[in-house]
Amino acid sequence: MPDNATDENFSDIRHAVAALCERFPGEYWRGMDRERTYPTDFVRALTEAGYLAALIPETYGGSGLPVAAGVAILEEIHRSGCNGAACHAQMYTMGTVLRHGSEAQKQAYLPGIASGELRLQAFGVTEPASGSDTTRLSTRAVRDGDHYRVNGQKIWTSRALYSDLMLLLARTTAREDVKKPSDGLSVFLIDLRQLKGNGVEIRPIETMINHHTTEVFFDDALIPADSLIGDEGRGFRYILDGMNAERILIAGESTGDARYFLRRASDYAREREVFGAPIGANQGIQFPLARAYAETEAAELVARKAAALFEAGVPCGAEANMAKLLCSEAGWHAAEACMQTFGGFAFAREYDIERKWREARLYLTAPVSTNLVLAYLGQHVLGLPKSY
Repeated sequence: MPDNATDENFSDIRHAVAALCERFPGEYWRGMDRERTYPTDFVRALTEAGYLAALIPETYGGSGLPVAAGVAILEEIHRSGCNGAACHAQMYTMGTVLRHGSEAQKQAYLPGIASGELRLQAFGVTEPASGSDTTRLSTRAVRDGDHYRVNGQKIWTSRALYSDLMLLLARTTAREDVKKPSDGLSVFLIDLRQLKGNGVEIRPIETMINHHTTEVFFDDALIPADSLIGDEGRGFRYILDGMNAERILIAGESTGDARYFLRRASDYAREREVFGAPIGANQGIQFPLARAYAETEAAELVARKAAALFEAGVPCGAEANMAKLLCSEAGWHAAEACMQTFGGFAFAREYDIERKWREARLYLTAPVSTNLVLAYLGQHVLGLPKSY
């Protein structure tokens, strides 16, 4: 990690990340995609360089950088044609422990997460029946002496097979027994190494991209009572900050994707000649790329604002959601323009366009769908009636 990483654009960090990514060219990622393999060497390189610990305070072994630095790291990873989804949760999932955990929990876990000795990559929230309606999740954690007994199921829990720890959201008080639906949910930091085959089963889900997502089953899984983060029943509030950080950081990934597609498409459009002239001379090629560029520049400004508000401790739910919305759409529009520019060659795996195109599409749906962002803005910002 460069020492002089204090400029607003984090130029030194960006250059260093780009240099690291050069060691992992397209053929590396094509191999991972083809074999559905986890990019262990890439994750190890990022860990050893200190990038995944960028947001952990120096007190606990990290670099103590602002969330904007994390955005810069992930943007450069994606701008370089790599994919940070295999490890980005190591950057933000620890935030719930950092902001709401006890000092004993911070000392026990954060140094190991910072060094990479402990992998905190999994966030168990979504369930098959409740989907995005988090307050209706049914996984229960019932106090049993010095433990909680957990039963239920999570889905779309990415990287659970490559994580030592999981941040788990479960209901500790029945929904009908609380005043507000968001009450009665609690957050736990659980050790998957002890639980796999001992009350926890993890099954991989095969998807259109190499995303390593899973479904997780809890069957009378016993977890220590001291794995509870903060106060029982206040877990929903605790995860909201983490969700804002996640959306801001993923906005950086989408911005990086957009810049990757725009660079590849512009280079190709200048060089590729058809009918005696570069195809980039045609407005049918130029205009979609130019519009995607303008959209990317504007979306990045919103993401920067969201990052600044988050770092200042100011409520930023609207800005974080808008950043994710706008950057993911900018990334997708750049992806579509790039596919059209390359024509048939975009479908050839050796060009890497189709792989990145598939990966960019994810962020219109996850970690929160575009429609839910719009519904949030309509209700909470514009004051319109609740639509869901």
